[in-house]
Amino acid sequence: MKYTQHTLDKVERIAEESGYVIRYERGNFQSGYCILQSKRVIVLNKFLQTEGRINTMVELMPQLDINFDALTLESQKMYDEIMTVGHEK
Repeated sequence: MKYTQHTLDKVERIAEESGYVIRYERGNFQSGYCILQSKRVIVLNKFLQTEGRINTMVELMPQLDINFDALTLESQKMYDEIMTVGHEK
């Protein structure tokens, strides 16, 4: 997976298509992120660089309630790639 802004946009789109709002904020994040499940809000550390943002979103993906059938075809492919990479680690 390439660590580019385009890749980050595609990863973020998966969460957004499932009804999550992604915000970048300042704060004391132990892991670089915070999930507010009931409000479907993901708060990421705004000081993370692109690579860190992608890695954090990939790490989060299994914890999110993703509606695979509601994703666009492009997002489904990216989601499958993320979940495959995540299981190989």
